[in-house]
Amino acid sequence: MKLHRQASFIRLWFLFLLLAGLAVVPLPALSSAATIGEELGGGVVCYVNASGKHGLIVSRGDMQGHSPGCHEGFFTWDDAQSACRHYVSCDYNDWFLPSREQLDKLYRHNGDLGSFTVSYNYYWSSSVDKTGHAWVQGFGLGFQVLNFKTNPNRVRAMRTF
Repeated sequence: MKLHRQASFIRLWFLFLLLAGLAVVPLPALSSAATIGEELGGGVVCYVNASGKHGLIVSRGDMQGHSPGCHEGFFTWDDAQSACRHYVSCDYNDWFLPSREQLDKLYRHNGDLGSFTVSYNYYWSSSVDKTGHAWVQGFGLGFQVLNFKTNPNRVRAMRTF
């Protein structure tokens, strides 16, 4: 009986030491604040909130493919929504077409993204107005304008972290 208690005590002591040792192992990079331009979650961080723990990730490149009758990389608004919903990068499949506010954040931080470049002047947003037009973000001068949803524009997917 005494031997059984000693074995139980030794096992508990070993478990305690093992758990105590795990407590000093550093947590992965998710515990540190993300920075703009950092590769993360299948894309590039383009915005970080004040806590440094949440923000936006943009796809590394424009969406591939095109709407029928359009040149490669150009989509109508409906097809842009679909292209983002079906986009997968590094096993992340929660991408979406960004709002006009999110695209503006990308525009404002585009210079901080290192080698990341936006290849065309107009990109679709998910934001629409009362008349059914959708907003596009100009990356030349940073303006936003309404556009017919049937017009072709470029698309860049986003996800949150």
